[in-house]
Amino acid sequence: MIYLVEHFYSIQGEGKYLGTPSLFFRFGGCNMKCEGFGCTETSALGVQVVGCDTVYAVDKKHFGSTWQEIDSLDELAKIYHSYTLPIKADIVLTGGEPLIYADNGLFVSFIEFLQGKGHRVTFETNGAINVDFEKHRVYQRCVFALSVKLSNSGEPFSKRINPEAIQNIAACAQDAFFKFTVDKDSLISGINEEIKEIIKFAPSISVYCMPKGGSKAELEYHSEAVIEYCKRKGYVYSDRLHIRLWDQNKGV
Repeated sequence: MIYLVEHFYSIQGEGKYLGTPSLFFRFGGCNMKCEGFGCTETSALGVQVVGCDTVYAVDKKHFGSTWQEIDSLDELAKIYHSYTLPIKADIVLTGGEPLIYADNGLFVSFIEFLQGKGHRVTFETNGAINVDFEKHRVYQRCVFALSVKLSNSGEPFSKRINPEAIQNIAACAQDAFFKFTVDKDSLISGINEEIKEIIKFAPSISVYCMPKGGSKAELEYHSEAVIEYCKRKGYVYSDRLHIRLWDQNKGV
């Protein structure tokens, strides 16, 4: 069984394929909490939960009642077929952390199903979970957006950085790129050194930096500093287009 939090057809709002028509499947559960990001979400019982901007897909205790339990490929295929998609639409598997299901047979079958329909499949992952590319060769034909967490996430280094996983994904996937969430204060406090150390594990892949923000106002606050940082370092600036346009993170 796997948990599905939401699904929606929109455009990719972040990273290398920004602007690409994409069908998103957001799965529930994560190996991190990232309370340092300071985003809040109110549960159905009125509890304010702190975490990342998709904490509603992370915290099963407070939001699990809204997650859909998926037991068969037919359920996921039915959702897929409810959308009218151009063949060039991407499929984005996100969370939470979708790779907590990496060895789940149903999850692997779903990826095979999507690729069989001719879609590029992209994972939005924190890069801390290794993937068995030999056992599940379907992953060799996927794209991995490695949103490796920095100290501003509030997670300890040992939990958020897995050099073996990063190297393995960069070497074996069809495509991979780094995508860091950066804020104005962390740039002042030396987060650049963290990024330099992380990208050493996979120096051949592209580096994208995007401003921290679960709202348009927060995005505006950090974006100029991140742009200037990218200009200095030669990294690619990625906006968070869905938040810029719709001022929200759910269903867009």
